[in-house]
Amino acid sequence: MWIQKEIILSPKPRGYHIITDEILREIPEIKNIQTGLANIFIQHTSAALTINENADPSVRRDFESHFNRAVPEDTSLYEHTLEGTDDMTSHIKSSMLGSSVSIPVTNGRFNLGTWQGVYLCEHRNHGGSRKLVITLNGE
Repeated sequence: MWIQKEIILSPKPRGYHIITDEILREIPEIKNIQTGLANIFIQHTSAALTINENADPSVRRDFESHFNRAVPEDTSLYEHTLEGTDDMTSHIKSSMLGSSVSIPVTNGRFNLGTWQGVYLCEHRNHGGSRKLVITLNGE
């Protein structure tokens, strides 16, 4: 069985946001898959997806501070700055983290570790709604 859906996430402020439940609300069909795989792809170049700890909020704050140090918002360092100081830096951070994640599906659920969640990594100060394409495959 193959299922593909495009969903729109609610706008989020800059930062790292756990979106696992928001995704699952949009794909009730996952309950029909006993063994399979979910691929989640973001259709944007200034936000990313990753999987990491879903319990301690300090992890998300540390992600933000680390990436801000690694990719400073100094427009003198970049040519592509038409949309502001967070323009090129958002593209770089997104490329570092990636545009998709794949998650095993077992018995109708994401087979994530106890402390894992799917993150939307919003790198823009005002990113707006974000579109995801979710592809489920399994039996």
